[in-house]
Amino acid sequence: MTRRLARVCARKPWVTVGVWVVVLVLALGLVRALLPSATTTEFRLGSSYESEQAAALLEERLRGPRALSELVIVQSQSLTVDDPQFQAKVESIHDRLIALGPQIVESGSHYYLSNEPLLVSADRRTTIMSFVLAGEYKEATENVEEVVHAVEEIAGEGGFRVLLGGDASVAFENNELSAEDLEKGERFGIPVALIILLTLFGSVVATMLPLGLAIVAIAMALGAVGVIGHFFELIFFVTMMITMIGLAVGIDYSLLIVSRFREELDGGLKVKDAVEKTGDTAGRTVLFSGTTVVLALIGMLIVPVSFFRSLGLGAILVVITALAATLTLLPAVLSLLGPKVGLLRVPFLTRFSLRSPQANQHGFWEKVTKVVTRYPLVSILLTSVPLLVLSYFYFDIQTGLNDVNSFPDKSKTKETFLVFEEEFSIGEVTPAGVLSPAEIVVDANIADPGVQQAGLRLVQLLQDDPDFPLPPLLEVNDAGDLALLSLPFPGEPNSRLATERLTRLRNEHIPAAFEGVEAEVFVGGATAAATDFYGIVDVYTPIVFAFVLGLSFILLMLVFRSIAIPIKAIIMNLLSVGATYGLLVLVFQKGVGADLFGFQQAEVIDAWIPLFLFTILFGLSMDYHVFLLSRIRERYDKTGNNAQAVAYGLRSTGAMITGAALIMVAVFGGFAAGDTVVNQLVGFGLAVAVLLDATLVRSVLVPASMEVLGARNWYLPSWLGWMPDLRVEAEE
Repeated sequence: MTRRLARVCARKPWVTVGVWVVVLVLALGLVRALLPSATTTEFRLGSSYESEQAAALLEERLRGPRALSELVIVQSQSLTVDDPQFQAKVESIHDRLIALGPQIVESGSHYYLSNEPLLVSADRRTTIMSFVLAGEYKEATENVEEVVHAVEEIAGEGGFRVLLGGDASVAFENNELSAEDLEKGERFGIPVALIILLTLFGSVVATMLPLGLAIVAIAMALGAVGVIGHFFELIFFVTMMITMIGLAVGIDYSLLIVSRFREELDGGLKVKDAVEKTGDTAGRTVLFSGTTVVLALIGMLIVPVSFFRSLGLGAILVVITALAATLTLLPAVLSLLGPKVGLLRVPFLTRFSLRSPQANQHGFWEKVTKVVTRYPLVSILLTSVPLLVLSYFYFDIQTGLNDVNSFPDKSKTKETFLVFEEEFSIGEVTPAGVLSPAEIVVDANIADPGVQQAGLRLVQLLQDDPDFPLPPLLEVNDAGDLALLSLPFPGEPNSRLATERLTRLRNEHIPAAFEGVEAEVFVGGATAAATDFYGIVDVYTPIVFAFVLGLSFILLMLVFRSIAIPIKAIIMNLLSVGATYGLLVLVFQKGVGADLFGFQQAEVIDAWIPLFLFTILFGLSMDYHVFLLSRIRERYDKTGNNAQAVAYGLRSTGAMITGAALIMVAVFGGFAAGDTVVNQLVGFGLAVAVLLDATLVRSVLVPASMEVLGARNWYLPSWLGWMPDLRVEAEE
């Protein structure tokens, strides 16, 4: 198929390029028109989970769609709330924000309207104002921008400290920080990628092709997200995912195609024949590698959380668009360029550029292979032992969910919540616990004496439990068939301690209080959602691991007609993934080298990151494995000499795999240079894993293990001989 695609596109290059130009213009139009409103910052679980069921009941039968509230903190170093100047300042802020209009701010309240003492700090120098934003979650998070700008203008007036915080402003600032990180990643990653490509190809024209293809793939995927996001809920992080993965795989795939095309031209083939041969060899490798990546990423779609599904969908879309462009647009462009693909050569870089396997017979990678295969057991030990030691630190991992407290110090909403906690904490119950209470929803006839007695028993159990120091507040709907007990929750809502307490509330206190009573009780709220999320990750992690590992085993067995190859591939990939997990713990949790890299230390690693990294890394690492093994198998089938085939495969792909890996490291490292700890965790994890995989694993472990096994590398039991032969490389 890839050969026919390459032939058709090479024979009608202008038609192919014209079609892609039209599609690209359409995609850019969709990005501009639809993408800004296609994503959300709202975190949603599957509808079958208790926190979502509680939220649905409250929305349907008590309070309607959730309204977002923003808090404004007003603080003075010299005045108290009893001073007229303080009152005038608070009232002017209230009037200023209400003046934004009911389409932005529905209502507002402050101490001088309610005389509520809880709105004033103990030293009376700080007060809280609250404002209800108009619209549902998505509208509120868009409209809050005007509130943010208004507060920024007010903050510099009259010597008062004025701060804004709430779900909407946190989401807005998170978007702003992520956009900054995205720009920073592109500013760092793209120039470094250009330098590496220029070094590999030695010419400007060949260098621009992979980057141009990656940009096309990203634009296409973002356009698709702009459409899909209006039908399915997609988390805003999907755009960063598309950019990161698109730059990585787009450059990776086109690097393989362009280098093979130049190799075929150097071998004496005519332009169109070289394009066709490239499609039949490197094109098949790219198609299989991309398919493997997509299948690994499907693992994320299994998890019933909008966050995972958004990331998985974004990555799948950009890999598919990169594949489509690599297998159609790139052959057309190469047929038009022909030998001109080497134009604008950079003389001093020519000596470092990619060369044919024959030209590399006495080069660096040939020397590496000789050393590794001469001492294969020593090479395996020297490589695998450090990886195993690093993997050991994974067992110290503390997972959770980083929130506004992990924002960079320049964050305004972080400053708001730090002041809030400092001035308004009640014992162990922080303001976050008051603002995000556990919502105990009782679905029953509230007038029933049995239900009322059960409610009183629950309140008594909570009062007797020192982990719940504040009593719940009761609210009943007009129909009298739904009650809400809002329980202020100790500790940070997303912390493991809070989720342990909530689990005890669900599993012990509520069943004890409502035993034998005709009522359904659900617990919702932020802590309940975090508890459900952690449970989902715990349940689905082994399922996703089994799915990805099993599928990879079957595919590699079919392609390489061997059971040794897939077993080794899985072990080696798990080694690099395990070492990456260990390094995340060492750097971010234990702080080893964090200052050197400019990273924040994090008390927890976000619970979604290990599963996310596994699926991404397993897919990407399979790229290199297929690139290398396909050339080894191609040579082995021709010569029957295992040692010669390994040497040939490594020298023909070593420079390309290393260069492609360095490009990925540069792209991912650029995102790791961002200010938010989540982007640092993801960028660093991806960069380290790719670097380990392309150097220690592919350059040392693969050739050393193949030398140890010899012809047994290609062993396939006779009872599996019926399986189809899906080998990647075409026969010479």
